[in-house]
Amino acid sequence: MSDLIYARKNPQLIQTLLRRRSVPIKLLGDPGPTADELKTILSIGTRTPDHGKLFPWWFITFEGEKRARFGDALAVAWQKRDPQATPEKLDDERKRLMRVPLVIAVISSPRESTIPVWEQELSAGAVCQNILLAANALGYGANWLTNWYSFDDNIRALMNLRDHEKIAGFIYIGTPLTAPDERDRPDLAKLINSDFTDAQNRGNAYAKEGLGFVNKK
Repeated sequence: MSDLIYARKNPQLIQTLLRRRSVPIKLLGDPGPTADELKTILSIGTRTPDHGKLFPWWFITFEGEKRARFGDALAVAWQKRDPQATPEKLDDERKRLMRVPLVIAVISSPRESTIPVWEQELSAGAVCQNILLAANALGYGANWLTNWYSFDDNIRALMNLRDHEKIAGFIYIGTPLTAPDERDRPDLAKLINSDFTDAQNRGNAYAKEGLGFVNKK
C-alpha cells in the first residue's frame, strides 16, 4: 500500500497550523538549518499545487559570506536610489541578510504553457508558504518578506533574473530568540460569503487608505 499522504487526520498538525506565526527578523538568530535540513525544507517547498506540473519556480540560498556579499550589493543599489542616504542607512542595508543564518529567495519563473501565468505565480506563493511551514516543523522561525530589493532593477540584474521572472520573496530563517507576540487575525464573518451572486463580505473593513484598493460601498 502506498505511504503517500493524501488524506489523514492529524490533530497535531491542525493545532500547529492554527497557531502558526511568522517570527520578526530581530527575534531570529543562530543556529540555522543544517545542510540536510535545508534540503528537506526545499523539498517540502516543492510539494505544492502546480497546475500542469511546470515547476515554475526556483531558489537562491544565502548562507555564510554570501549574505555579506549580497548586503554590499544592497547598499550600492540603495545609494543609487537615494544618493543622500546616510552612512547609517547604508550600513543597515549592508547588514540585512546578516541578521539570520539562512535566507532563501524564491523566484517565480512562469513557463510557456496554456496554464495562466497567474496560476503559476500563485504556485510560487504556495512554495513560500510551504517553506515557512517546513522551517517551523524543524524547530526554526521564519519570515517571508519582499521589501524594496525584490523590485529593484539593479538587484534583479545582479541576480540575473529574466524579464518574466519575479522574486516571490526572501524567506529569512533562524532559531527564535524569544517567542513573538500574536498579531491581529481577521474575523471570518467579514470574509465568508454563501451567496455567490451577491458577495457582501469582501473584507473591506480591513482595507487601509493609501495602501491599495479601498471599496467604500
